[in-house]
Amino acid sequence: MADEHDEEPARPAASLDDWASELQAGIDDQALSHYGPEAFRRWKTLPAMGRVPKADGVGRLTGACGDTIEISLTIDADRIVTGAFFSDGCGASQVCASVAVELAIGTSVDAAYDITDAQILAVLPGFPADETHCAFLAAEALRQALQDASQRSRA
Repeated sequence: MADEHDEEPARPAASLDDWASELQAGIDDQALSHYGPEAFRRWKTLPAMGRVPKADGVGRLTGACGDTIEISLTIDADRIVTGAFFSDGCGASQVCASVAVELAIGTSVDAAYDITDAQILAVLPGFPADETHCAFLAAEALRQALQDASQRSRA
C-alpha cells in the first residue's frame, strides 16, 4: 500500500494565459504552413483594414463562399490616393482584399481596373489553391469600387 508521502506533488495547473498562448501558437503554425509566410504576415497585421470616410467609390461583393469584401477608395486627378477594405470573411479573403488595395493605391484608375486575381496571388507565394477564389473576389470588389467612383463623378 502506497504511503501518501510517496505520491508525486501535484503540479500547478497551467494558467489560462499560458493555455491561450499555446493555442494561438498552434493556430499560427497551422496558418503559416497552410497560407505561406507572406499571407500569414499580412493576416497578422492586415494593412488597410477599415473603411475610407467620404470615399469616392465603394465596391461590395459577396462570393459564393459567403464571404463579403468591401473596398473603398479616394481618387484625385485620376489617381487612387487612399484605399481600405472590410471583410466579414475568412483570413484568405481579408489578405486578398488587403493586397488588392495595396496594388491600387498610387495607380491610375485605368491601371487599377486591370488588377487581376493573378496579380494578387503573385504577391502571395504559396497561397493555397483552394482559396484562390478570394483573390478573384477582391479583384472584382476593387472593380466595383472603381465603377462606383466613375458613376458618382458623372452624377
